[in-house]
Amino acid sequence: MSTSSPNARALAALGHDARLSIFRLLVKAGKEGLRVGEIAAHIKIAPSTLAHHMSTLVDSDLVLQEKQGREVFSMVDYDKMHALLGFLAEECCVGVRTLETVR
Repeated sequence: MSTSSPNARALAALGHDARLSIFRLLVKAGKEGLRVGEIAAHIKIAPSTLAHHMSTLVDSDLVLQEKQGREVFSMVDYDKMHALLGFLAEECCVGVRTLETVR
């Protein structure tokens, strides 16, 4: 099944324990991000598995990657993260009428 909504893709990407751990680590790292090797060391994950999970996070637009010389840095796209959080909370506490109330 393919998810076409950017919000659905982002939430699906975060719906795996390893990717959620990677994303939270990158949030902690701040705007400078981390080298791919540093992520692997912190998460204790095989490079091939990390590459798979990083690809999913990058495809979801939550994580950006930038090559600096021979190294690849990964960092959170904070604008996308804040947009996702805004989407989740945009109608917080506005109330919902039951179908019986509407009739």
